[in-house]
Amino acid sequence: MNLENLLAERSGNQCELCTSSSDLSKYEVPPTSNANLDNSIWVCEVCKSQIEKREQLNPSHWRVLSDTMWSEHAPVQVVAWRMLSRLRNEAWAADNLEILYLDDENLEWAKKTGDHEQDGTVDFHQDSNGARLHEGDTVVLIKTLDVKGSSLNAKLGTVVKNIRLVPDNTEQIEGKIEGQTIVILTKYLRKG
Repeated sequence: MNLENLLAERSGNQCELCTSSSDLSKYEVPPTSNANLDNSIWVCEVCKSQIEKREQLNPSHWRVLSDTMWSEHAPVQVVAWRMLSRLRNEAWAADNLEILYLDDENLEWAKKTGDHEQDGTVDFHQDSNGARLHEGDTVVLIKTLDVKGSSLNAKLGTVVKNIRLVPDNTEQIEGKIEGQTIVILTKYLRKG
C-alpha cells in the first residue's frame, strides 16, 4: 500500500488538522528527506496553502486545532504546534499552545523550521492598490521613473509584461522595459 493510501486510512480520509474531507493530499512535515508515515500528514488544500505560506492565515479555520492537536500521531502534533505558534496572538491559540504537550524530540522537530518565531502574517507582492501580484502578471507604471545607471526613462502608463517577483523583497518586481531588465518598486505600478 502506498503512503497516500496509508495516510488516508489513518485519517479516516479527512484532513488530520481541520477534519475537512475535500481536496486532500500528502504533506511532508519539514525537515524531511524521505517521506513516510512518521513524518507526513493528510491535509486539505486550505490547510496546506496556509501551512506553506501561500495564503494568509485564517484564524477561524484553525480553531478546530483545539480538538485535532490531541492526535496520537507525532507529525500532526508538530504541525498543530507550529500553527498554534503562528497564531499565538489569538487568545484561543495561546491557551491551546500552553496546554499542548510535546515530548523533547517532537518539540525539537517542531522548532526546526523557525515558525514559532514568526507571527501569522504572510507578505505578498502587492501593487499600489493592494492587488496581489503573481509571476508572469502584466503591470502598468503609475509614475514616470528614471532608471538608475541608465539613460532609460520609464514613462507613466508603460506596460510591463511577464513580471518576475523578487523572492526576498515583496516591495520589488523585475520586468523588461525597452529590452532592459529593471527592478521596479511595487508602489509605482498597478496590475494591468
